[in-house]
Amino acid sequence: MTQHPPTADELLRSVTDTFGSEAAPSEDDSLIAWGLDSITLMKIAGGWRKQGVRVSFAELAKEPTLRAWRTLLEAHVPAARPPASTPSVAPAHPEPREPFPLAVMQHAYWIGRGDETRLGSVAAHLYVEFDGPGVDPARLDAAVRALAARHGMLRARFTDDGRQEILPDLMGPATAVNDLRTLDTRTAAAELEDVRLSSSHARLDIAAGEVFSVQLSLLPDGGSRLHVDVDMLAADALSYRVLLSDLAKLYANPGTPLPAIRTSYPEYLAERADVRRLSRDQAQAWWQRRIPELPSAPELPLVPEAERADPTRVTRRHHWLPPEEKRRLTARAHQHGLTPAMAVATAFSEVLAAWSGQPRFLLNVPMFDRRGSHPDVDLLVGDFTSSVLLDVDLAEPGSFTEHARHLQDRMHTDAAHSDYSGVEVLRDLSRHNGEQVLAPVVFTSALNLGELFDAGVRQSFGKPVWIISQGPQVLLDAQVTEVDGGLLVNWDVREDAFPAGMVDAMFAAFHGLVTRLGTDDTVWERPVPALLPAEQSAVRATVNSTEGPRSHRLLHQGFFERAAGQPDAPALLWATEGALSYGELADRALRTAAALVERGVRPGDTVAVSLPKGPGQITAVLGVL
Repeated sequence: MTQHPPTADELLRSVTDTFGSEAAPSEDDSLIAWGLDSITLMKIAGGWRKQGVRVSFAELAKEPTLRAWRTLLEAHVPAARPPASTPSVAPAHPEPREPFPLAVMQHAYWIGRGDETRLGSVAAHLYVEFDGPGVDPARLDAAVRALAARHGMLRARFTDDGRQEILPDLMGPATAVNDLRTLDTRTAAAELEDVRLSSSHARLDIAAGEVFSVQLSLLPDGGSRLHVDVDMLAADALSYRVLLSDLAKLYANPGTPLPAIRTSYPEYLAERADVRRLSRDQAQAWWQRRIPELPSAPELPLVPEAERADPTRVTRRHHWLPPEEKRRLTARAHQHGLTPAMAVATAFSEVLAAWSGQPRFLLNVPMFDRRGSHPDVDLLVGDFTSSVLLDVDLAEPGSFTEHARHLQDRMHTDAAHSDYSGVEVLRDLSRHNGEQVLAPVVFTSALNLGELFDAGVRQSFGKPVWIISQGPQVLLDAQVTEVDGGLLVNWDVREDAFPAGMVDAMFAAFHGLVTRLGTDDTVWERPVPALLPAEQSAVRATVNSTEGPRSHRLLHQGFFERAAGQPDAPALLWATEGALSYGELADRALRTAAALVERGVRPGDTVAVSLPKGPGQITAVLGVL
């Protein structure tokens, strides 16, 4: 039958109904103070788009009040065309069997698995363990097979040419069982630790169609531990929730089929590529204008890569805020016109700034954004993520709230241009700078996506006792999600990349600040106090002290004196064969200086050097000096 386009009042009522019936926001209230956040904004824009009303995320985020939205809608609703008559049940689409392209984030994950990639040799994956009352192996195996039959991306393989295809069947066993029931407690614990260690840092054989792993350990006390590892090439964090929820239902009710999924992940990608073509071009042009002014990643103290004992080892630190503390933090954030996610993101940024060499830096922020038009798109499993490079600038003094509001405004502006993803922006930055640019510090918020593991998952498989994620080209991933009615904040860290004790001190400062935000009103209205431990501040003060006698010599004077006295002495060595003597380097530098003089450069002029690290950069700097 034919549907009529919705009115502005009907569209707004769908928003206000989410706030409950006892109270409602006034026309000029900030909807953020009522609990609106970026994820909900995306859902609203996506829902209205399905009804023919094309209002963008950026327009909604610019002024989040009912009055402003009403004005927007009244400009768009008259042009909305009713959709053609829609059948009540669409037929199921067969899964395509031919290979199809990778999404942008999938491609980044695929490249990052390689050993030759900087901060690579790591799969992007999420691994969770559940301790339960005794899961039945045969019943679990049947449920996993049904799950793989339901979700094509669990049968995906990724080819050497950077494409993906969905196979008709699983290429290996659905589950593996570790029978530890006859072992003593200590030996069983050691076996479980071995499984955890290998699974936490696994690189599944994606070329052979191995994109997930399910193991069941049967324990001496009659209980069980379920181990679930999923490569994020096949399923993002939100899809992980879908998978586990479906698996629990298939396990609990083996004879009851789940609702059919009448679309597929390849179809979603094809539709999104077509729909976002114009918006991607516009977003690309917006980011291109910003490329020259974007900062780099946080300049944190790092152990040189060659000195890291285990460059790929990832460890987790976590802190759980109970439900009451979560409610207090949420209420205080809303009172200050902030989303809880941006309050936590600001706390994270303040900690980074305290340890970083610069107060302005790029933060890598994943976006969970399913914007397909098909009604079953939320049932799909796949990688729907994008990312935003958030420009964090804490150089100006201000209260916590002032910093947080500025960051929230920046986030809304940047997220409005996320159709050109952070991965693509990094590639452009690398080309602009002439060397690879990474954004290895990540902030992931899953707030307003619901509990990480629903009640059915817990009932079927038990309590989650271990969670860890890792990804290529990531040093530190701070995550915030909803668990057990409270708030779980955790950091997944490349442990050996940082000096001993540093991450512990940073995390203590972080969760301490997050806790104070929920308990102390004054924290919001004051600048964040010093977060560095006193002993580190003392070391910095000593190192940065510039008091002392001056030599009154020019920066390059010693070099040219050495070149005159010992011209054959080695000055630069690089790679396995590269070398320049002092005489050769001085000659090159003087030739550079002469070329500058010929072009009108005079003493005191500013000359920019834009070259990658190497002998050319050193020659240029000496020539300029």
